[in-house]
Amino acid sequence: MSSSFLRLSSVNLHIDGIGKVLFERSDKAKRLSISVRPLKGVRVAVPPHISFEKAEQLIYTKADWIKEHQSRMQQQEEKVTVYTHESDFKTRFHTLRLLTHARYDMRCVVEQGYINVFYPAFKDVRDPDVQKFIRKSIEEAYRKEAKQYLPQRVAYFAEKFGFQYQSVFIKNAKSRWGSCSHNNNINLNLHLMRLPDALCDYVILHELAHTIEKNHGPNFWALLDRVCGDSKKLDNKLKAFRISIF
Repeated sequence: MSSSFLRLSSVNLHIDGIGKVLFERSDKAKRLSISVRPLKGVRVAVPPHISFEKAEQLIYTKADWIKEHQSRMQQQEEKVTVYTHESDFKTRFHTLRLLTHARYDMRCVVEQGYINVFYPAFKDVRDPDVQKFIRKSIEEAYRKEAKQYLPQRVAYFAEKFGFQYQSVFIKNAKSRWGSCSHNNNINLNLHLMRLPDALCDYVILHELAHTIEKNHGPNFWALLDRVCGDSKKLDNKLKAFRISIF
C-alpha cells in the first residue's frame, strides 16, 4: 500500500457483496465503527491507530450484519417521496409549487405561503439533481417555519411547567431531533416541523426535561411522564420517523 493512501482522510472502496463503502479517518473514534444509513450508505469511522487496509479486512467479518442493515436501509429509502407536478405537498404553512424556466440553474423562492422551485425546462422533474434541490428547498421552508414556531412553543411549555432555559437554536442535524446543552440551551431540528403536533411537543418537552435531569435515568422519565403523559409510548412513536426520509 502506498504512503499517499495511508495519508488519506477518506476513501471509497467497493467491497464484494456489499458495494461502495466510505472509510473515513476519525480522531474521535476509539474503535472501528460502522454505520448504515438511508441515502448515506455504509460508512466506517476508522480510528488513527488502524490502517484503511486493516479496516477493509475487518469489514468482511461484519458482512452479514451490514447486509441485514442494508436491507432495512433500502426499505427506508423506498419511503422517500418523489415530488412531481401532480404532488399535493404542503408543510405547516407553505405549499410546494414546481415551475420550469428557460435557464440552466435551479432556484427557490419561499414567500407568500409557497415554496416556488424553478428548474430547467429541459430536465425531467424526477431527475435526481432536481429531486435533491426540491428537498433542499423544502428544508429551507421548514427552517423558516421552525424559527417562527418552535421558540414560542418552547416558551409556552417552559412557562406552563416551570422550566428554565437559556436560548433556542434551530439546526439541520442529521441524526438528532433535539438536544439540551450543559448550560440549558435548547437545540431543535428544523425537521420537527414534519412531525405530528404531539410528537413535536414531545421532543420539546423531552429537551426541557433535560434542563433539570441531564441523563435518561428513572428521574428523567418520571419528570417527562408528569409533563407529557406516557413518554415511553411517544418515544417509540418517534422512532417510526427518520430525519433524512421525507
